[in-house]
Amino acid sequence: MNNETMNNAQAVAPESPAAPNSPVTLQRRLGQIVAWIVLLALLVMVALQLYRRTLGPVSSSGAPDFTLTTFDGETIPLSSLRGKVVVVNFWASWCKPCEKEAAELEAFHRAYKDRDVVMLGVDYVDTETEARAYMAKFNITYTNGPDLGTRISQAFRIKGVPETYVIDQNGKLVQTIIGETTQAKLAAIVDPLLK
Repeated sequence: MNNETMNNAQAVAPESPAAPNSPVTLQRRLGQIVAWIVLLALLVMVALQLYRRTLGPVSSSGAPDFTLTTFDGETIPLSSLRGKVVVVNFWASWCKPCEKEAAELEAFHRAYKDRDVVMLGVDYVDTETEARAYMAKFNITYTNGPDLGTRISQAFRIKGVPETYVIDQNGKLVQTIIGETTQAKLAAIVDPLLK
């Protein structure tokens, strides 16, 4: 076979597939793995939303009873706070709207803490280190604890964070705020309950 025949044979032959360990093949496989992970995450999110919708809204007759174990180890059953207005705020250190409302919630707490109003922060899907750093960053002084196993958020059937619930002196859920809130909004809800 002469050089010209060999060159023609090479020009006509189809390209051979990339070697199994070539950068192109590895990059393609990595892309496929990432695509499957993203698809799986989306399916889990859709399934969770469908599950939450089947639960229906929290009853307006009474707030779900729960016990919050604070970051300091104290246990606080909601039922032990009867006779006081309770504001329950679900938040997370990674939540940007939570950061926007943090100063408002702290200002509300300081203004109402001596008026039989209790603020409870429930840290949702977070690490204790990140949660404590968040509370320090925003000078949060009201009671906070982690939602271990998301049992409290499931009882309230939250849609996401932030969410805030106002519970009257008799344990009745009187207001749900989805998304960030302000001191003024909370005051407008709580003031009539204190009369």
